[in-house]
Amino acid sequence: MAAMIAQTTLKTLTRAVGVGLHGGERVELTLRPAAPDTGIVFRRVDLAEPVDIPVRADAVSDTRLASTLARDGVRVHTVEHLMSACAGLGIDNLCIDITAEEVPILDGSAAAFVYLLQSAGLQRQNAPRRFLRVKRTVEVREGEGRHAKWARLEPYHGFRLSFEIAFDHPAVAATGQRVSFELGRDSYVRDIARARTFGFARDVEAMRAQGLALGGGLDNAIVLDDVKVLNADGLRYDDEFAKHKILDAIGDLYLVGHPLLAAYSAYRSGHALNNRLLRALLAQPDAWEIVTFDDERAAPQGFARLVPAW
Repeated sequence: MAAMIAQTTLKTLTRAVGVGLHGGERVELTLRPAAPDTGIVFRRVDLAEPVDIPVRADAVSDTRLASTLARDGVRVHTVEHLMSACAGLGIDNLCIDITAEEVPILDGSAAAFVYLLQSAGLQRQNAPRRFLRVKRTVEVREGEGRHAKWARLEPYHGFRLSFEIAFDHPAVAATGQRVSFELGRDSYVRDIARARTFGFARDVEAMRAQGLALGGGLDNAIVLDDVKVLNADGLRYDDEFAKHKILDAIGDLYLVGHPLLAAYSAYRSGHALNNRLLRALLAQPDAWEIVTFDDERAAPQGFARLVPAW
């Protein structure tokens, strides 16, 4: 008998402690299993009355330097790396207790979140996984000429991402500027999860003056001066800059609340444009539909298997 593509949660709870990249505050995370159709919910447990903030595209309140979710004035910043790990491992239902308003940066990639989630174990649930299938192309654009940025979703039987970066910097220009990745065919854990966020030393002082990047450093980001990478151990991938942009995009797009069936392509996009793309998609009900797979053979290649621990 053919198996359906089922929703997934954790087998057991798991915890992490770290600091926020921008606020520099110590923060504890507790990741808990959740019932089918719960989705992913952040819970601010440091407040006198805990507040639940469900992951939804219209809950994104700020996209400067990171993706921020909010509900009734209560916020959680920098959710994209944890959301990327959840998308990469195919986790649908999760409660995330958090003791501050920013997810810890850990090593600046999604690898530590992948390790945490896999150490808790993944559990199939008796409910069909609900995919958001894109039925026609939706695109958002910003700027003109050399300042142009764009992001696009097109119909596709699977989830494929292509990203091109363009930084006027010798160390970035020396690496791969364009990356494509396909979930289910390629390995998220091996190929994407370890790509770290990056920043420029000259911007750090300005950011700190604005109360940002207070927890940032060489142990949780790639830092560049005007000509080179300052990290002693160099890059983890030849194309780590572009791969981190794919990692971010996977997390940003998962804020729609469902895994996507679509081809995403982007040029110089970021958190703001990725969220605008989701909102543009949702605003056109004829451009998408929710689908399930009662027979895993009808699903895209690789979508039926749980991601193994490495």
